[in-house]
Amino acid sequence: MAKKAKKKKHDEHIDESWLVPYADILTLLLAVFIILFASSSVDQEKLERMSAVFNQVFDGGTSFLEQPSPIQTPDAQNDETPQQTQQNSAYLKDQQELAEIKDSVDNFIAVNEMEGQFATEMTDEGLLVTIRDSILFDPGKAKIKPEYKPTIQELASVLVSDPARNIVIAGHTDNVPVGPNFSSNLELSLMRASNFYLELTASNAQLDSKKFSAKGYGEDQAIAPNDTAEGRAKNRRVEVLIQPFVAEDGSSTTNTQ
Repeated sequence: MAKKAKKKKHDEHIDESWLVPYADILTLLLAVFIILFASSSVDQEKLERMSAVFNQVFDGGTSFLEQPSPIQTPDAQNDETPQQTQQNSAYLKDQQELAEIKDSVDNFIAVNEMEGQFATEMTDEGLLVTIRDSILFDPGKAKIKPEYKPTIQELASVLVSDPARNIVIAGHTDNVPVGPNFSSNLELSLMRASNFYLELTASNAQLDSKKFSAKGYGEDQAIAPNDTAEGRAKNRRVEVLIQPFVAEDGSSTTNTQ
């Protein structure tokens, strides 16, 4: 009797297709950890080395990891030194105090309804208060009109500060020749500034006269053309410059006049 042919048992084949997605998952996890590391680390040298390894895993190429991290960490280096930060803080604080003085002067102007005679402006040199000379002086004269002395007294109280600031009072004229009382517009402007300074400091004992100075510029610093009556009226003025304590570069201005 013929023997039945014995069927050979085929070796069982293990399905290893799951290894492919598993390897992909591991690669993606590696990428995620590298990205997290790149966004939190401040060690640029380590980041570059990690980026190079990561690029090799994906067969080279340029990776976004080669760019610096856009997230600034608390340990990241600041361009400003502690001294510069302190200087900037002092400057901003001083500018805020000047702005508060400006608000007080603006309120004084509004209460007295003198918007046409007074103006305020923040400049690089400090707070500038401009006064039309028509409310202070008669044409060609340097004596302050008596009816405006109470106004000067009110202004003096607004200018009080602690510590006291340097204040420069400057007189300006148009280009019309002066009368017989003065030799030039320069002399007239200086006398007007001086008389205003004396009246201002005498109005309030809290003002330190040592912090004040008076200057005259005549017609040399015109702010409008002198060929019209309106322009000449703008040029005839007294300016009160309230100086800052701290310059923009952080240096002190205490000794400047």
